[in-house]
Amino acid sequence: MAASFRWILQLHKDVPRAARFYSEGLDFTINVCTLRWAELQSGPLKLALMQNQSDHDMQKGYSSLLSFTVTDINSTVTKLMALGAELDGPIKYEIHGKVAAMRCIDGHMLGLYEAA
Repeated sequence: MAASFRWILQLHKDVPRAARFYSEGLDFTINVCTLRWAELQSGPLKLALMQNQSDHDMQKGYSSLLSFTVTDINSTVTKLMALGAELDGPIKYEIHGKVAAMRCIDGHMLGLYEAA
């Protein structure tokens, strides 16, 4: 199975304000909104907003991230690294599944998710 697009993720200092911006300004539907996390939808496009923990995150290029659901995170990471991507920290084993952050060949952030 090919990777499926999961969402675009952006970091924001004020998540509820950013969610209101996209909802009222661009008619996104707010599916979830807390102080630290929001999920919005516009047709098939999903936009996730996460609270920016520090200015360091923005300086490292974490302002936007493309997230994909994959069936086998280990083989996907190996394949992407062979093509020039870099793993940005270890693969994390969360209760809901495995997650990994990678930088593609031009430094853009990619998030990978494998459901438990």
